[in-house]
Amino acid sequence: MTTALITHEDCYGHVTPPGHPEQVARLDAVLGALEGFDLKRVKAPLAADDDLLRAHPKRHIDAVRAAAPTEGWRSLDADTHMSAGTLAAAYRAAGGAVRAVDLVLGGEAQNAFAAVRPPGHHAERETAMGFCFFGNVVVAARHALDHHGLSRVAIVDFDVHHGNGTQDLVEDDPRILFCSSHQSPLYPGTGAVHETGSGNILNVPLPGGTGSAGFRAAYEAQVLPRVDAFKPELIIISAGFDAHKDDPLAGMELEVDDFAWVTEKLCDLADKHCAGRVVSSLEGGYDLPALGASAAAHVRVLEERGR
Repeated sequence: MTTALITHEDCYGHVTPPGHPEQVARLDAVLGALEGFDLKRVKAPLAADDDLLRAHPKRHIDAVRAAAPTEGWRSLDADTHMSAGTLAAAYRAAGGAVRAVDLVLGGEAQNAFAAVRPPGHHAERETAMGFCFFGNVVVAARHALDHHGLSRVAIVDFDVHHGNGTQDLVEDDPRILFCSSHQSPLYPGTGAVHETGSGNILNVPLPGGTGSAGFRAAYEAQVLPRVDAFKPELIIISAGFDAHKDDPLAGMELEVDDFAWVTEKLCDLADKHCAGRVVSSLEGGYDLPALGASAAAHVRVLEERGR
């Protein structure tokens, strides 16, 4: 078996205004850090609208399409901007996550990492926000459930920001367990412990400055046991690397080794419950050197476990 890397040059076409943290250079940082890796390299397809409809109503998809400019930028909120290439990039980002599921569940790869942008975990049912347009990992999870016939999929989100969009999309779907560790208080202001959905949501808010020991303790005490008890048939990771100590948008104070550690732990659970099947999709991470190093540490574990 092997590890698949799914990406597409269209993801460079999502151009944000100067100074915006979710910039084209993020993809260069990630792909540059993965250049020497032995990976099955796959082009991300465009998501079909039928895929997106598993997560969003048609009126949201139509609204995003209608907002796409032919030149310059269109701002959907203070943080979320569309350029002429954004729509294709957003379709590739969701399509890349779906393709990752097909590769892993089809036996063509042991695990997969979708190096795509824009990210997705802030996109709610009918709201594009927080740099995100479509719920990429939820689209992928529902594809695994509805197309491949799985019964239980776990999504684990270690981005420093709460995945409010993912939570909004899955909170009434007991087939999907969503576990999020995130700094609190911090954007978007959601992710409190009492937000449990239909019993399928675990939020682990952590204070700024938590650091490696606190992060690992939270996973050992809460996230890993919850995933273990759920017995998923596939684990999907919302892989945000903005909890790194050098990230400018937060203050979780993690090290590169922490991303390798949590990946190892999730792979252990995947080995136990789902034949090692893991799909990961890029979310945040805004200090370019830290993003590249952290993504490389994450994918190195996937590569080693995929051999």
